[in-house]
Amino acid sequence: MKDFRLKGHIAMLGANTMWGLMAPIAKIVMAAGIVSPLLMTNFRIFGAAILFWITSLFLPSEKVTRRDLLLLAGAGMLGIVFNQGCYIFGVGLTSPGEASIITTTMPLWVMLLAALILKEPITLKKFGGILLGGAGALLLVLNGANTSMKGDNATLGDLLVLTAQLCYALYLTFYKNFIKKYSVVTLMKWMFTFASCAMLCISVPTWLSTDWGAMSNVEIWGIGYVVICATYLAYIFTMIGQKNLRPTLVGMYNYAQPVVASIVGIYLGLDKFTPTKIIAVILIFSGVYLVTISKAAQPSTIGEKE
Repeated sequence: MKDFRLKGHIAMLGANTMWGLMAPIAKIVMAAGIVSPLLMTNFRIFGAAILFWITSLFLPSEKVTRRDLLLLAGAGMLGIVFNQGCYIFGVGLTSPGEASIITTTMPLWVMLLAALILKEPITLKKFGGILLGGAGALLLVLNGANTSMKGDNATLGDLLVLTAQLCYALYLTFYKNFIKKYSVVTLMKWMFTFASCAMLCISVPTWLSTDWGAMSNVEIWGIGYVVICATYLAYIFTMIGQKNLRPTLVGMYNYAQPVVASIVGIYLGLDKFTPTKIIAVILIFSGVYLVTISKAAQPSTIGEKE
């Protein structure tokens, strides 16, 4: 069981590392004006659906019941369409710094929803861990806030990013036990397929009006990263983490995103290594540790009451 938990921790760290790089990269791609937020969302959803179906061709097939297909359609709406769509549109309207601050609220929503829906107890260690992690994440974001990338409608953008966090928290909570029934690729290919169908009807005009010839290598490489790393690979890692860790602990790894952004900024010479950042990182990982050792954070077996 400890090996499974270790796998879950590594997977969630990997997913949030890739997501930590996504906000600035997506902002840079959309800043040129060629790739709209809707088009970026389409690339993520359609691209991942294609990659997961290709991957499924090399794996044993699994039969999914009609009832479960309906559940997967709902998961696709919450975990992909509303989560990704609201986030990308939100980042396009606000600044990456403000978006990063709002993403730190997601573990709190997961904890509250898990308590209400799954009856997962809110222990002192879990609550304290979330507060520590949130404080560390806010320290990093506020200390390294970049005001050079401002949004056109910060209020609406912030609300959309918040909606994305709530939708993903609902997805993690509602589908905690369901996802254990099928393999990662089977779950992902159907979720992204349903999400693609939902997006198709509103996407055709955008695809037809886009000036594809004006797209530079920067946009192409940025889109490639968002689709392959921040979507395809990140969702595989997240599903592995979700299969082996409780929702609250999965949500806690959201705090790793500003850490990644800060490290990259220091590496590129855009940020400096300060004592505040050291304190912030210690707070974040101390928070993750507290939630990890909380009794309510121990993984349950299929069918066990949460």
